[in-house]
Amino acid sequence: MSKKRVLFISSEIMPYLPETEMSHIGRYLPQGIQEKGKEIRTFMPRFGCINERRNQLHEVIRLSGMNLIINDTDHPLIIKVASIQAARMQVYFIDNEDYFHHRQIVRDDQGVFYEDNDERAIFFARGVLETVKKLRWDPDLIYCQGWFTALIPLYLKKEYFDDPMFARSQVVYSTSDDYFEGSLKKSFHKKILTGSVVAKDVAQVKEPTYDNINKLAFSYADGIILNTPDLSPELKDYAVNTQKPVLEYPNKEEYIDVYSDFFDKIMDAQK
Repeated sequence: MSKKRVLFISSEIMPYLPETEMSHIGRYLPQGIQEKGKEIRTFMPRFGCINERRNQLHEVIRLSGMNLIINDTDHPLIIKVASIQAARMQVYFIDNEDYFHHRQIVRDDQGVFYEDNDERAIFFARGVLETVKKLRWDPDLIYCQGWFTALIPLYLKKEYFDDPMFARSQVVYSTSDDYFEGSLKKSFHKKILTGSVVAKDVAQVKEPTYDNINKLAFSYADGIILNTPDLSPELKDYAVNTQKPVLEYPNKEEYIDVYSDFFDKIMDAQK
């Protein structure tokens, strides 16, 4: 019997970025799931604050070179890779000069939220899915962590729904400690559109606030993890009302076992 395949997508992973709740889970959850007998792949953005030399990133030429069109502009997709030797784990990085080079995570050095975070999230989501296709690695489950990954469930169910590579892929979306005030650009919902993603699919983010972006992810995910103790009651209620499997904020000492059981439950439901 072949191993189940789990794809991990996060905007923060240690040791490439400083330790936060998200980057800690991004580092140790994939290792834990791999040690339980699953095959894994892991993706994150190649933010400019990541030291390429120290972390030994190198470009994967055979995966790079594609252009993604966002807001009628071509943006070259560069793929890099590095290894966490202690975990026997490779991490793939989505890179682009305009969106990620010489840039911090979602705020600049003065703490100002980047104006183009909407396009950066779109580029990241589409870049991951296109790269997985190029890898010819079909995941049984896709785990998305944090709002920067929130478009993955939508694209998976609408844009890639008939792609054989993702035919059996279930998607779990997890909230994280990445709250932001205000909203993304008002045109966000229009930039998301593709041949298969139409206006009614993204009506939820006409007002692209943190809560609404998460609600969009909840709407298209197969399972939801509420990994934030101070999540807004409105967002929590929305998750519960989707009638989908929901995992509440887990005990930090046992989260790998709890997540693993939840992943198995989601994958078993697909059979």
